[in-house]
Amino acid sequence: METILNLPIENKIFYAVLVFSWTVYLWEAYLAYRQRRIYRLTMHVPQELGKIMDTDTFEKSRLYQLDKSNFSFWSGLYSETEGTLILLFGGIPFVWKVAGTVTARFGLGPEYEIFQSLSFLILATLFSAFTGLPWSIYNTFVIEEKHGFNQQVLVTIYADYIAPLFDKFTPLPEGELKEEIESMSKSISFPLTKVYVVEGSKRSSHSNAYFYGFFKNKRIVLFDTLLEDYSPLNKDGEPEIDTLTEDKSKLKNKKQGCNNPEVLAVLGHELGHWKLGHTVKNIVISQMNSFLCFFLFAVLIGQKELFMAFGFYNSQPTLIGLMIIFQFIFSPYNEVLSFCLTVLSRRFEFQADSFARGMGRASELCSALIKLNKDNLGFPVADWLFSMWHYSHPPLLERLRALGSTKQD
Repeated sequence: METILNLPIENKIFYAVLVFSWTVYLWEAYLAYRQRRIYRLTMHVPQELGKIMDTDTFEKSRLYQLDKSNFSFWSGLYSETEGTLILLFGGIPFVWKVAGTVTARFGLGPEYEIFQSLSFLILATLFSAFTGLPWSIYNTFVIEEKHGFNQQVLVTIYADYIAPLFDKFTPLPEGELKEEIESMSKSISFPLTKVYVVEGSKRSSHSNAYFYGFFKNKRIVLFDTLLEDYSPLNKDGEPEIDTLTEDKSKLKNKKQGCNNPEVLAVLGHELGHWKLGHTVKNIVISQMNSFLCFFLFAVLIGQKELFMAFGFYNSQPTLIGLMIIFQFIFSPYNEVLSFCLTVLSRRFEFQADSFARGMGRASELCSALIKLNKDNLGFPVADWLFSMWHYSHPPLLERLRALGSTKQD
């Protein structure tokens, strides 16, 4: 203990960063272990969901989440080990020197810090892409493909990062659904101008909906996978026999997406976020956090010990200062903030569900949540501690209970 106390301040900072990083990792790994036990041991549909979730869907969801959890463990361990080795062996100052060598070849000396910073960013991005590509490929073409979510060809970088920039947004055709959306928006004074359907199915079969726009110019975007009548995955669907009840069987169309009343219930939830001011509150919190972070950055950027702790003894590049302060020094603050925002987000989700219920759409929202949970292979059972720490959106069972219904006829 005495030896540690006698270390130079820069060494204390360095080891404190490493210890905190591994402490967070081990805590996250422990939480993931608790949830992984749930995936392994929960072999049967919970009694509360016995009439609304079939055994086959439950098992598919369980195996999907188990595979994702195992993948996250190994990728997380690799990421933490890689980061530690980079710090221990001076990887950051090494890449900075390489970036300086590159700019020097173009006749630009150390005084051209901006160009050296740009070179550093390019090199760091290439390194990150190179080391992360195998994990990305495995996740997309093994796990997602195995469970039926991957809709891509072998151009993962294009599909993940470029294709979203060119997604095809098609105006929702005139009809009952559009009229109902416009009517619902008008009833709460939501300034809707356009409703679009985006071809999200080209990249993934997960479902989603959102709205965007400033002031009096709001647009609603619906993924085609959310809409039962639009999802390409339903074109080959055939009615199947539902064996949920023992006394009789009935035809059940195993389709992806929601019918029109359920879509309206989902949008009622999303519009609840707007009406209750959740979007504005999140923006205010974000701006306050940014102001605080940059204020503290201005205070800390002049502390040479921070740079020395990471191997920069003779210079204090602004970009490196940003990386050190925001990525390492602010780590404890970021963890606390992340947890607080998760708690707040869960509260907002319950409030938005309650708003949709107030619009008389509780039953349809319950039905939609169940369908979306099935479509996305969400697992309805969660360890309480894992859920509290990670789930910004409450698990299915919690939301159904809050809505006052866990049964569907």
